Amino acid sequence: MLIYYTAGESHGRGVFAFLDGLPAGLSISRELIDGDLARRQKGYGRGGRMAIEKDRADILSGIRGGRTLGSPVLMAVWNRDFENWKDFMDPWDIVPGRELYTPRPGHADLAGAARFAHTDLRNVLERSSARETAGRVAAGGLLRSLLGSLDVEVFSWVKRIGEISFDGGFDHGKRESSSVFCPDVDATHHMEKAIDAVKISGDTIGGEFTIRVAGLPAGIGSYTQWDQRLDTLISAHLMSIPGIKAVQIGLGIGCGRLPGSMVHDGIIPSKPKRRATNNAGGIEGGVSNGEHIEVTCTMKPIPTMHKGLASIDIRDGSACMAQYERSDHCAVPAASVVGEAVMIIAIAKAILASFPLPTMDALIRAFEAQRSHWESL
Repeated sequence: MLIYYTAGESHGRGVFAFLDGLPAGLSISRELIDGDLARRQKGYGRGGRMAIEKDRADILSGIRGGRTLGSPVLMAVWNRDFENWKDFMDPWDIVPGRELYTPRPGHADLAGAARFAHTDLRNVLERSSARETAGRVAAGGLLRSLLGSLDVEVFSWVKRIGEISFDGGFDHGKRESSSVFCPDVDATHHMEKAIDAVKISGDTIGGEFTIRVAGLPAGIGSYTQWDQRLDTLISAHLMSIPGIKAVQIGLGIGCGRLPGSMVHDGIIPSKPKRRATNNAGGIEGGVSNGEHIEVTCTMKPIPTMHKGLASIDIRDGSACMAQYERSDHCAVPAASVVGEAVMIIAIAKAILASFPLPTMDALIRAFEAQRSHWESL
C-alpha cells in the first residue's frame, strides 16, 4: 500500500513529501520531477512568489543511484523566501511583526482557528497555503516514473477561465506553448484578457481544467468496498487540492440531464473491447474499463484579493476589511499541474493496491499480465 503525506509551511524552511510502499528498483527521473515543479510555477496570472522561488526537489532518503530502495522516500522543496521570514517562522524564538488577526473570507483562517484554538491566524495560513502543493507535485513527478514504466500517461489542459471556454481536442504542443495551458491560440488570448481585467480591478478569477489518464487497462480499482473504488480515490484526491470546488468524472453533471440511452457507453466488438463514447470517464462500478480516464475540476477564484472583503478583527470582533497577503490573480493553469500530480498519486495508489509487490520487475510482470488478460477478452 502506498502511503503519502506532505509537511511544511508556506514561509518555513521548505515543503516536504513522504512516500512509503514503493517497490524497489524503480528508476527515477530527476528531470521529470523538476520539470513538473517548474510547470507548477508558470501560468498567466501568477503572483510575485513565483519570481522568488525556483523549485527543485532534494531527495533526502529512499533513493540511491537513481533507483528506489523499497524504503521510505523523503523529498524536500526548499523555500528561498524563508530567508525573508526566518525571524517570524523560527521554531523556537518568534519575533513579533507578522501576526494575522483578520481572517480572509474563502480561506481556512477562521475555520482553522476554531479547530486548533489559534489566536494568531498565521498559524493557520502557513500550512493551509497552496504552497503545500509543491510537495504534491514533487511526489507526483517521482511517481510519474512509476506510471511511465507501466506505459500509463497522465496529462491535463485548461478548458475554462471565467466565461472563456475551450471545448476542442487536446494537443500537447499547443498546450505547452500556451501561457494558460490551453491548447488553442484564440482561447488563450481571450483567457489572458479575462485575467488582465480582474488584475486591473483588484479581483481574481477561477476556471476549469481536465485531466486525462491514458494507457490504464481495465480492472484497476474495485467495487467490493467503497474506499477501494477508483472513482472514490480519484475524486477524494482531487477535491483535496486548495480551491477545487467540483470534480466531474466523464460527462459529470450532464448525466443528470439526459436519458440513459444517451449516457451509457455502448460496447463495440473488438480486441480489446472499446466503447462508442466515454461518458463514464473510463470508470464503471469503481473499476477502470479500459477507456481513457477523464476528469474535469472546477477551481474557485483565489480568495485573497487587493480590494479585500468584509471581515472582522478576531481580537475584539470589530468590523474591518480582510488583510492582503501576496497572491495570484489566477492559478487555474498551475492548479492543472497540481491536478496531474494528484491524479498520478491516486492512480499509483490504486495500482499498488492491486499489485502489492516488492520489486519493479514483479510489478511490471503482474501489470502486463493484467493488460494481456484485458486485451484477450
